[in-house]
Amino acid sequence: MSLVSSALKKPVTVVVLTAGLLLFSILAIFSIPIDIFPKLNLPTIYVIEPYGGMSPKQMEGFFATRLQDQFLYVNGVKNITTKNIQGLTLLKLTFYESTDMAEASAQVALQVNRAMKFFPPGALPPQVLRFDASSLPVGELVFSSPDKSLKEIYDLAATRIRPMFASVPGLSAPPPFGANSRSVVVNVDPQRLRSFNLSADQVVEAIAKNNVMTPSGNIRINNTMFVTTINSLEKEVTDFGEIPIVTNGNATVFIKDVARVADAADVTVDYALVNGKRSVYIPVVKTADASTWDVVKKLKAKLPEMQSLLPDDVKVSYEFDQSVFVINAVKSLITEGLLGALLTGLMVLLFLRDLRSCLVVVVTIPIAVLCAVLGLQLAGQTINLMTLSGLALAIGILVDQATVTIENIHQHLEMGKPVRRAIYDACEEIAFPLLLILLCILAVFAPSFIMTGVPRAMFLPLSLSIGFAMIASFFAAQSLVPVVSNWWLKAEKFSHGHSHAGLALDNGEIKEVNEHMQHQETVPEAKKDGFERFKGRFVRILENSMKRSGLIVGIYVIGSLLLAGGCYWWIGKDLMPHVNAGQFQLRLRMPDGTRLERTEGSLHEVLNIIDSTVNGHVSISSAYVGLIPSSYGTSNLYIFNSGTHEAVLQVNLDEDYKVDIEKLKDQLRANITAKIPEMRLSFEPIDLTEKIMAQGASTPIELRVAGKDMKQIAGYAEGLVSQLKQIPFLRDVQIAQPLHFPVISIEIDRLKLAQMGLNIYQVARSVTASTSSSRFTEKNQWLDEKVAYTYQVQVQVPEYSMTAINDLKEIPLVPGQPRPVLADVASFRTTEMPGEYDRAGPRRFVTVSANISGKDLGAATAAVQKVVKDAGTPPKGLIVELKGASSLLVDTLESLERGLAMAVVVIFLLLAANYQSFRLSAVVLVTVPAVIAGALLALLMTGATLNLQSYMGMIMSTGVSVANAILIVTNAEKLRSSYHDAGKAAVVSAGIRLRPILMTSLAMIAGMIPMATGLGEAGDQTAPLGRAVIGGLIASTLAALLILPLVYARMQKKATLESPSLMPTDL
Repeated sequence: MSLVSSALKKPVTVVVLTAGLLLFSILAIFSIPIDIFPKLNLPTIYVIEPYGGMSPKQMEGFFATRLQDQFLYVNGVKNITTKNIQGLTLLKLTFYESTDMAEASAQVALQVNRAMKFFPPGALPPQVLRFDASSLPVGELVFSSPDKSLKEIYDLAATRIRPMFASVPGLSAPPPFGANSRSVVVNVDPQRLRSFNLSADQVVEAIAKNNVMTPSGNIRINNTMFVTTINSLEKEVTDFGEIPIVTNGNATVFIKDVARVADAADVTVDYALVNGKRSVYIPVVKTADASTWDVVKKLKAKLPEMQSLLPDDVKVSYEFDQSVFVINAVKSLITEGLLGALLTGLMVLLFLRDLRSCLVVVVTIPIAVLCAVLGLQLAGQTINLMTLSGLALAIGILVDQATVTIENIHQHLEMGKPVRRAIYDACEEIAFPLLLILLCILAVFAPSFIMTGVPRAMFLPLSLSIGFAMIASFFAAQSLVPVVSNWWLKAEKFSHGHSHAGLALDNGEIKEVNEHMQHQETVPEAKKDGFERFKGRFVRILENSMKRSGLIVGIYVIGSLLLAGGCYWWIGKDLMPHVNAGQFQLRLRMPDGTRLERTEGSLHEVLNIIDSTVNGHVSISSAYVGLIPSSYGTSNLYIFNSGTHEAVLQVNLDEDYKVDIEKLKDQLRANITAKIPEMRLSFEPIDLTEKIMAQGASTPIELRVAGKDMKQIAGYAEGLVSQLKQIPFLRDVQIAQPLHFPVISIEIDRLKLAQMGLNIYQVARSVTASTSSSRFTEKNQWLDEKVAYTYQVQVQVPEYSMTAINDLKEIPLVPGQPRPVLADVASFRTTEMPGEYDRAGPRRFVTVSANISGKDLGAATAAVQKVVKDAGTPPKGLIVELKGASSLLVDTLESLERGLAMAVVVIFLLLAANYQSFRLSAVVLVTVPAVIAGALLALLMTGATLNLQSYMGMIMSTGVSVANAILIVTNAEKLRSSYHDAGKAAVVSAGIRLRPILMTSLAMIAGMIPMATGLGEAGDQTAPLGRAVIGGLIASTLAALLILPLVYARMQKKATLESPSLMPTDL
């Protein structure tokens, strides 16, 4: 029993099933996650190891290479890259896509434990994190207070607000930014130490012996169990000043005599600024599988509770809300989809001229879309730009299926059949052709399942959304449409004067076609309706074209290929369409080693320049200056600065301030460089789309120069920088790493040291205590019983006490003696070294980065590749690799091109299986060159680029064009068996299918117009998709109606009418 007959026998069951699906679909709408992009699920693991005070070279040698060696034992590792700056090593492990990441994480943790046995004393266990490119900040919780210090605000944010993040599902809990963690700081006075013949190391030792963490025990006296406690820990911060350092007779020197004890913070290496004022904020970071909209909504609901946990003079607010863009983008696409559905319905009404028939068509659209949402949820997908684009695309195809069904019912009614018989015959007759069309369009998306990386992550959700919608639409066309048509359509609405014939012709319908053509020949031109006159002219054009079919087909093939090739050559190529968002992110680099305060001052100058450039239309700005404190190494995953000379600035402009953001960037480059010539600038991705697609790259162009010798690497990279600066559309060309960091090199004479009875260890501890702190060399903690929280105790020379080389020279080496000092056993010289050592496998590398202005990524990549090629073969031991978005673009375009080719092959094989003829399959595919040429031409004429979105539109158009071609070829084959004339069969078939092809194509084009205009919030992102579909459909419709019949006539002119069956009974 067929689906149609089952539905017509039990119409109430059809309605009940439809209602049930709608109910579950509506529930799915309220529970499915909403995000900007699909889950990328990139197989990466990060390992972070902080160690305050160590140089980049030491971090590389003691930690990075040791960990890298151990990670080679982990299964599935594709490559390992490391970044090493002062006090931090950051390793990124990338795995092959088939790797079990849960098992990989466990193996990484195991190898970390092995590597730790070789770490220097005092090293903390590294942190191992799964971190996806879509795990990005979606806003900031900003804390402000007119009275409290940054340290106090930081402590409140860390101890009271941060723990609340665990109550919001899908939210990570990074530490606060903008200040250092609260610590008990013992600031020793070098002069006072010298006056008592003491060293800072003796202060460290005194604290270690007098502030001891010890467990308490119990004592049983009579019938009572007592807890025994010892005041081994200081109760108050001020009590540390009473700790004795040395006792000489009756004289005792206390810590308070040589130092000032303060409830303060670790050494200042960073500042966060919001609107130019020092602040503290916590990045709101969602996990990769969480919904941006859901996370932000729940966090905002928690804000009153968070505020209640803070003192009255501390305010918390949510800023840089990225969910606004997500929600606006979703609303925009939904609006475009609704407008598309409305325009599609109007187009159907224009052709059918029957409101009830139009309603039957239109009612299937929301049903199929809602069912698709349910399917997406069951498949673990989200509502995002890609799935919504797929649903918007699907609307046109959904109309195609329902329209073909209704149009076929019309034609059977026009034969004079009763309503029930006409509906049954019409739906039964087109069941298989519709299934074939469905399979052909689904076949277009088959390559998405074998794609890899970002193309798969982006293309698969779109494919699934279209697939689910089409499958739902097919079942609706075969069940709900015939049921509703029986209830809504009336026989008297139609006349019996003529017939256009059904989709799958039988002998009776062929007779109807012939009678209709004979009747039309007797009707005067003036008395024919408008469509019949149009159809008559079309048929005459086609008949005339048959006389020169060889020439016309040749011109078509050559013209399509040349047009497609020319457009492909000229059109720009990008990963995603550019968005003219009213925000930007700017990285500022002062000369290597610039002090934090100087960098902060320059940042204020930049803020003033920006404000004057945009005439005061800055909505909010957020900046981070300096290094991430060593206590919170994981924060480097969100903001990575290589030193106190760097700052990252985010700026949001007022919504009503309209400006071309690329032109504004050029203006800012000129204005800032004129005012601060020593500063290097580099604009970076800021919106979620750019950041996710960048996959951690700071600029679209990145060249990696790798080798063993850093001097050789740097020299070659600087040569490339000089050449790249000659390319007019490249901006911010520079080496990303600081290669000239200032160093005071202390060269110790070991012989002198030995003669004095000293050793390197004693000297190193003395220097560390004077230039850093004891935080990592001697761990000691204080318990604040009021909040039940422990804080680090550290001894240090005040940050601004050591201001000259002479201060280093006077550091005492022997406790209790004024001499020797450091100058007695060491020499000093000022030099420089790289401030960052990056590695990829066995090689060190530096990165040459650049931005693009006024050019597409493809053209810029080609220009960069030419520079690299012209530079010749690198010296032995050096390699130059293209990384960042450029590398991803090459891989993505290759993957999409393979996908398009494979889609055509899959459709060809599917058609061959249906027609039992490879020749007919080739005929059906003759419209594909027109699709590609039309889509590329539309993109070129509208200034769009060839990117993920436009490629998907092109692939989609290919499937629809095949559906139109199937309509003509299927009927032509039936007519050829009657006429024994392929040319006549092709002309008649094209005439029969003229109305449904025009109707479905124009309906889909109308449905794509709102998307193609790109007027909504996410319009820039999705407009190329709509434009590619419109261009491809226009070209393929013309090719299907005007070229396909000619090709069919020539290919099938001498084809046999015998069955291809090999069964003896079919002879």
